[in-house]
Amino acid sequence: MYIQHLNISDFFLNSIMSEPTDNNTINPFSVALKQLDEASKIIGIDKGMHDVLAQPKRILIVSIPTRMDNDEIHVFTGFRSQHNDARGPFKGGIRYHPQVSIDEVKALSMWMTWKCAIANIPYGGGKGGIICNPKQMSTGELERMTRRYAYAIADIIGPHTDIPAPDVYTGGKEMSWIMDTYSALKGNFVQPEVITGKPLAIGGSLGRNEATGRGLSFTVREAAKKLGINLRAATVAVQGFGNAGQFAAQLLEEMGAKVVAVSDSQGGISNKNGISIGSARAHKEKTGSVVGFPGSNSISNEEILETDCTILVPAALENQITKNNAANVSAKLVAEAANGPTTPEADEILHKNKIMVIPDVLANSGGVTVSYFEWLQNLRREYWTEEQVNSMLDKKMTEAFSDVYDTHDKYQVNMRNASIALAVGRVTEAIKTRGLWP
Repeated sequence: MYIQHLNISDFFLNSIMSEPTDNNTINPFSVALKQLDEASKIIGIDKGMHDVLAQPKRILIVSIPTRMDNDEIHVFTGFRSQHNDARGPFKGGIRYHPQVSIDEVKALSMWMTWKCAIANIPYGGGKGGIICNPKQMSTGELERMTRRYAYAIADIIGPHTDIPAPDVYTGGKEMSWIMDTYSALKGNFVQPEVITGKPLAIGGSLGRNEATGRGLSFTVREAAKKLGINLRAATVAVQGFGNAGQFAAQLLEEMGAKVVAVSDSQGGISNKNGISIGSARAHKEKTGSVVGFPGSNSISNEEILETDCTILVPAALENQITKNNAANVSAKLVAEAANGPTTPEADEILHKNKIMVIPDVLANSGGVTVSYFEWLQNLRREYWTEEQVNSMLDKKMTEAFSDVYDTHDKYQVNMRNASIALAVGRVTEAIKTRGLWP
């Protein structure tokens, strides 16, 4: 089940896969495999099926020669991992980041398989990325790199095979370039259904921009009911003030909760009397960071995880809550907007301390759910109102939370193990029903 298509030498591939890692660095694919192991034990799948799910079906590694503004050519490395398509086409974002690695995209593609299965939408998991620093690149350089990447992966993506989307440091602009490149290559007609997260002008969906944060707020609402938390008396801390973090904070604020701390890559701010999310957003748009927001105290990204609050929303990068700081988390509820922010060891500590974690594969699945709605609209060439999208998202997220909570109750395991057990069960059923052929 592990197939590699190489546009670079075997020597370079081996150097990527065997590169030494810092002992303090937690390998995301190791985390994903450990989670799969736990889920497999819970529902009792056999070794053969476990082995099928433990590796991506396909990994594409590409070199991306790009002409830079100084007229020099720089060769970037890109990936596309396609984990499993038993339930439908591969689906997953493309991220631009200096720390993108083959193990990261493998892990994220596996988590996307589980996320789609939990949301009960007909997709499998995929993920892509390019090793680059987009903050140090011009718009022209980004466009040339993006189109070259789209050209390189064009033969394995498509409206019915693999539908990419935005992720870390990508958005509608990059999705537009990919759609245009693919459309020109594959028939020279507009094919908006090849990718989601597009601007409205070329087939994007209303409600997509807020979908991840909105979906998370629905799961927090449902969890609060189970835990007896009054949202109007709750306090919230949000690590990461990007798209998901901003809208999660805004929507929880609209539900009556008081946001007492937020942070971004430059640092964080806190105010026990509450922070106006609209004002904090305006400050960040003006200065580039929430740091220095009037009337606030300075706080680090590490300290924000230990803030005295009711609800903690990690919305930054992986491996933020670890065995070293999990015992210091004071929140009653952790809702993961980021992918993989909590390590398995930290999960055990939080569960022991009776802190409910709404795992990433459930909490942040609003994005892929509305991506699914966007894809349906593109295929049908019809478009829905924002009220329709939000109402359908609420229904999907509420059902998904209920399914995971029931699994958690049935097996008496934490919510992450319950989520992945539910997903593994659904994917396994699809594989067995389809059979292995040829």
